[in-house]
Amino acid sequence: MKRLFDLTLALAAATVLALPILLLAVLVRLTSPGPALYWSDRVGACNRIFRMPKFRTMRIGTPAVATHLLRNAAAHLTPIGGFLRRTSLDELPQLWSILAGDMSFVGPRPALFNQDDLVALRTERGVDRLVPGLTGWAQVNGRDDLPIPVKVEFDAEYLRRQSLGFDLKILWLTALKVVRREGVSH
Repeated sequence: MKRLFDLTLALAAATVLALPILLLAVLVRLTSPGPALYWSDRVGACNRIFRMPKFRTMRIGTPAVATHLLRNAAAHLTPIGGFLRRTSLDELPQLWSILAGDMSFVGPRPALFNQDDLVALRTERGVDRLVPGLTGWAQVNGRDDLPIPVKVEFDAEYLRRQSLGFDLKILWLTALKVVRREGVSH
C-alpha cells in the first residue's frame, strides 16, 4: 500500500513539476560551473548505499559532509544555493529516488554514507529496516536542530507508529514547515 501511494504521488508530482524542475536545473547550470545535480551516497533500507540526487547548492569541491559540519557553509553556497535550500526546492530531484524505490515520501531521512554514529544508532533501534524518506517524523520535529540521539528516537517512534494516516499527517506538517521555512538549513 505504501509503495503504491509513493508511486502514484511521485508520478503525479513529477508530471506537475516537470517544467519547474527543468527550469531550476537550467538556473543551477547558469549560475555556477558544474552539473545541475549533486549525487550523494546515502544509506538506504538495510544499510544499503544508494545514490540520491539533489539540485547542487554547493560549489564544486565542497567536502561531502553534513552542512552543519562545514566551518563556513555560506562560503560554499552557489549563487542560488541558499534560495534552493530555504525553499527546499533542492530536494525535488529526489522524486527520482522515490520512483526507483530507494526512498519513500515518508521515512527517516537518508543518512550520509559517512554518518557512522547515526547509522549505528538506527541499526541498534531497528530503524535501518525502513525505506528512507523525503521527509519524516524527525524532520517535522526539529530537522537539522536535533542531536543525533533525539533524531533516532523520533525515527524509532515512526517505526512503531507508521501508517498511511501518520504519513499523511507528516506530509501535511512538512508542507507547513516548508511554507513557514522552519528548521531549514541555509
